[in-house]
Amino acid sequence: MALQGTFVWLCSLAVLSFSVAQDDTLPQNCLKPGLVEDLSALLKLGVACSDAWSTEETATLLRSLSNLTDILQKQQQKDCLHAEPKNCTEVEVPENGGLACVTVANTRYCKPMCSHGYDFDFLRRSRLFEECSEQTGYKWQTQYIGGNKLAVCNEATVQVSGAKTAYFPKDQSCLTTKSDGTLRRRFIDDLTAELKNLGIQGKPQNSCLVCG
Repeated sequence: MALQGTFVWLCSLAVLSFSVAQDDTLPQNCLKPGLVEDLSALLKLGVACSDAWSTEETATLLRSLSNLTDILQKQQQKDCLHAEPKNCTEVEVPENGGLACVTVANTRYCKPMCSHGYDFDFLRRSRLFEECSEQTGYKWQTQYIGGNKLAVCNEATVQVSGAKTAYFPKDQSCLTTKSDGTLRRRFIDDLTAELKNLGIQGKPQNSCLVCG
């Protein structure tokens, strides 16, 4: 019971810390060093202990984790906001995938990605990026009507519609890539290298990766 109580407390605290991140009255416990690591360790332990908890305890944890998941998902999808050029509309992150973006020479380039087991609606093998700039009227070049939807990832047994680099590996999801500093830097480096290979020169800025 002590573990389950600590688990719920940490989950609730994490929910609070992210939901009031801009509040000057943020509880000091939310700034506790190692809080994220402690919560991650308990989540892993929770997998092993799940069979030992009652129906009520399981429901309590699911409620806390559901709230935390919703808040964290909204939080991580804000990582691409406020990038240059600011006149470009916010893009929609594809479900079952992600979106990698970078600004070069005041043009915003975003690369839609699909998770393993999903494929794009449209054929886009030679269409790695969508872009937005003054030259496009600050509107996204996209295959969809509406302006901010760049791609849709549908469940598929084979992935053939996009380039090989437009899919996350089976053992490296979008969140896995984003949560590992080394993987994320390598991913962004590969992204900027692809732009250079397309003849797009300039210093990359405001790079980000968001997951659907």
